[in-house]
Amino acid sequence: DNPGALHEILKYFWKYDINITHIESRPSKNDSFEFFVDFHATPNAATTAALLDHLKKESRRMLVLDARNVPWFPRHVSDLDVVANRILDAGTDLESDHPGFNDQVYRERRLGLAENAMNHRFGNPIPHIDYTADELATWKAVYERLETLLSEHACAEYLKILPMMKQHCGYSADNIPQQSDISNFLQRTTGFQLRPVAGLLSSRDFLNGLAFRTFFCTQYIRHHSMPLYTPEPDIVHELMGHAPMFADPDFADFSQEIGLASLGASDKDIERLARCYWHSVEFGACRQDGQLKAYGAGLLSSFGELEYSCA
Repeated sequence: DNPGALHEILKYFWKYDINITHIESRPSKNDSFEFFVDFHATPNAATTAALLDHLKKESRRMLVLDARNVPWFPRHVSDLDVVANRILDAGTDLESDHPGFNDQVYRERRLGLAENAMNHRFGNPIPHIDYTADELATWKAVYERLETLLSEHACAEYLKILPMMKQHCGYSADNIPQQSDISNFLQRTTGFQLRPVAGLLSSRDFLNGLAFRTFFCTQYIRHHSMPLYTPEPDIVHELMGHAPMFADPDFADFSQEIGLASLGASDKDIERLARCYWHSVEFGACRQDGQLKAYGAGLLSSFGELEYSCA
């Protein structure tokens, strides 16, 4: 516990060419300091043994913990190219009870959109999608049903942002907004962006994207035979539920914090973070002026959930 004491300890890492990956200090109960050091080395190597021997001699007390295996995680937004295609389902593998299961045209459309997302790479523009008449009619049916309920049950932040989405991104009952326009708008407002994805990702991969202010976004829409029902997230859920809230600075920061916490996290911690995300970003509600208001995407994009939870 003298000036320069830490330097005397750290010089041994330099001497044996061992890299420190993390170091922190904490006050101890006896008015001195404890240092916690993570380093990368081969456990049974002679240099590792020599380092530990020197550290033991220089320290009042030394405890060696087991090696820690950290799962791979992206270190740059371009690394999301690696995780984007690790989908749990391809967006085309429909269950037998899916409304579009027996519609070959619908299935081929889903396949085309999935291939479009699979081929996307960091730095490339999000391709423009020409939506079909059935897709536009489906969007219109849901949009018109939601519009009245949103004005009554959505949180103030959402209601402030939605008119901006209409102005800058083309949100309307008669038009499905292009993800490229939404992504550009979000980047200008909070630094968030959309990235096409072919299907559902694991919780780890999805949350890792949030760390880089990137939201993985599906491109397909529910089957036109049942426009008010979907068994999986689609562009109604993504664009009506998630996208507007990412234009709110506080919400964007909160979402990124969850993502940052997921980088290199254990499977158990990923499960906890996913649960936190589910009960906030997906199905969160808050009280404003004494009334219950929705801010979670699962509520904002579903007229049934929205009315049931906030009415």
